[in-house]
Amino acid sequence: MTATVQPETIAPPAPPPAPTAPARAGRLLPAVSAAGWAVLGTAVLVALWALAATRTPDLPTPSESFTALKDLLRHPFADTPATGRGVGLQMLSSLGRVFKGFALAALVGVPAGLAMGANRRVWKAVNPIVQLLRPVSPLAWYPIWLAIMDSGPKASVWVIFITALWLVMINTAAGASQIPHEQLDVSRVFRFGRAAYVRHVLIPNALPSIVTGLRSAMGIAWMVIVAVEMMSGSSGIGFFVWDTYNAGRIDNVIAAIVLIGMVGLVLDALFLRLARRVKLEVTR
Repeated sequence: MTATVQPETIAPPAPPPAPTAPARAGRLLPAVSAAGWAVLGTAVLVALWALAATRTPDLPTPSESFTALKDLLRHPFADTPATGRGVGLQMLSSLGRVFKGFALAALVGVPAGLAMGANRRVWKAVNPIVQLLRPVSPLAWYPIWLAIMDSGPKASVWVIFITALWLVMINTAAGASQIPHEQLDVSRVFRFGRAAYVRHVLIPNALPSIVTGLRSAMGIAWMVIVAVEMMSGSSGIGFFVWDTYNAGRIDNVIAAIVLIGMVGLVLDALFLRLARRVKLEVTR
């Protein structure tokens, strides 16, 4: 009589243990601490602002500026002959110009930076031009682009392009020139073609520097667009700031500054998130 052998059953893997209360508290503590210090810094800034407003009659108080901010955000996308274009529409005009110029800078700057970092001859030919033109103020380019394009809004886009281009090129070239020797040796051993080398070696190693350059370029471009639109005098958040200043509404100027800072903070946070994700993917 033969004995039956029961098949061995495999128990499913146990679920990971739930985080304990001390572990959750340890994760929340840095965030709470950062938020507390941010609130403290903001309170000190507002207190100094209120003190300065008591000594300068033309400077609006924090409460007056906050009221102006609420009024601007009440109908941000209105466009009527009586009230003019709302601050939301002005912001969208500025963002559109920034993104167009930024996209052009990325399309030109990333390939040019890769070529500079990967080829010493290209570096020697292009780097002197970059170093000569990079210190020039972006506003100095506006009359030239205005003469070429014969349009203030189009000239603003090309000023953003020339502003962002140098940062994208320099950071990309720096990343492309710092490829580990081990990967260069592997590419030679396996006889990578040019396309395979660019795809599997050059771009993955330069990608963190590319994202860093794009993040820096976006921050500078968002600052420059305000000044350029003050000169162009057509539309955009920079035009809004200058127009409200000429109308004597300093409270609206301060409210617009707050909105400009908030949009810049969001843009930088998006690029910071992208940079962290790229860094995580590269290190895997």
